[in-house]
Amino acid sequence: MIIFEAEIERFSKMGEKTGWSFVTIPMHIASQIKPDCRKSFRVRGFLDTLPVEGMSFIPMGEGDFILALKASLRKQLRKEEGAKLRLELEEDTSFKIDMPEDLELCLSEEPHYMDNFLKMPKSHQNYYINWLNTAKTETTRVKRLTKIVIAMDRNLTFSEMMREK
Repeated sequence: MIIFEAEIERFSKMGEKTGWSFVTIPMHIASQIKPDCRKSFRVRGFLDTLPVEGMSFIPMGEGDFILALKASLRKQLRKEEGAKLRLELEEDTSFKIDMPEDLELCLSEEPHYMDNFLKMPKSHQNYYINWLNTAKTETTRVKRLTKIVIAMDRNLTFSEMMREK
């Protein structure tokens, strides 16, 4: 585990992240947790004495990351913007997404379907799975399965698939 301190910050104006509270994770610390990683990854450990798991380091460019702190988490910590936070973190490799059987069966039809799905970040895989699991009827579920298979054949991200007609 890597132990360090950071100050809680808030984005005043940052597009979709406006208003987010976060701590900055400098590149040299992030690389101690997961070397040579430039994309989002999950961590677990402690914020002060509060145990956490499955939280994401979000890349911010030039090698630095942020760790977003939801209001409910800040309330538990009793800390807001400007407060110092002690972080004790390691990569969370236990974060696993349960793939529905019907999706696994469809993606197994062609090796590159499953390969394209599994090479996406787990958060993106989760977008597909949640979208599939929120289908209210069997007909809708079948349509969504079809769209996912086509997207994997064409190696599309979730947002690219959703933007297509």
